Amino acid sequence: MILVGLTGGIGSGKSTVSALLAGHGAVVIDADQVTRSVQQPGSPVVAQLAERFGSAVVRADGSLDRQAVADIVFTDQAALADLNAIVHPAVGREMVRLVTEQVPTDHVVVLDIPLLTERPRSGLQGIVVVDVPVEVQVERLVHGRGFDEADSRARIARQASRDQRLATATWVIDNSGPPGELDPQVDQLWDTLRALPQLPADFVYAPERAADR
Repeated sequence: MILVGLTGGIGSGKSTVSALLAGHGAVVIDADQVTRSVQQPGSPVVAQLAERFGSAVVRADGSLDRQAVADIVFTDQAALADLNAIVHPAVGREMVRLVTEQVPTDHVVVLDIPLLTERPRSGLQGIVVVDVPVEVQVERLVHGRGFDEADSRARIARQASRDQRLATATWVIDNSGPPGELDPQVDQLWDTLRALPQLPADFVYAPERAADR
């Protein structure tokens, strides 16, 4: 197994790069998808969230009302900390399980983690950062996702800065240009990733050792 991280700010096009890598044959473990999977109706995570934030955060069908939770924690740091304390451990355990399944293979495994800069992981052979200027992020959020400009800038400000992400990068994908400029970069990146050494068969993924916290 080859194990690398992938990150980028909101509106950077990280998901597009992730999909292109998957098209090359990478096994992508998407932290957002894992988060959704541990928040399925009837899950312990949903029960704990309902206990902490009230039954109004659970819809009639048992699914989590993510917007209701977001509205609660948006301006309440203590509530946000409680949310993270419930969700992050469950997500971490599931990601460890998914990575561990891949250890005996020769796959390139890509951990797609939006907050990788904010919450570093041990054991990665490198980090891919999808990079765009802040003004490009704002433009894409406003025109592509329908956010207003103030909301876009607030969301960007809550994440690590562009400079902070770039400081962690082993490889940088510049996604500020037209779509046609992205494919050749990802093609080259794929060749680079495939050339990395395979991790040993006894590799143990322990992503959050004390030194990384």
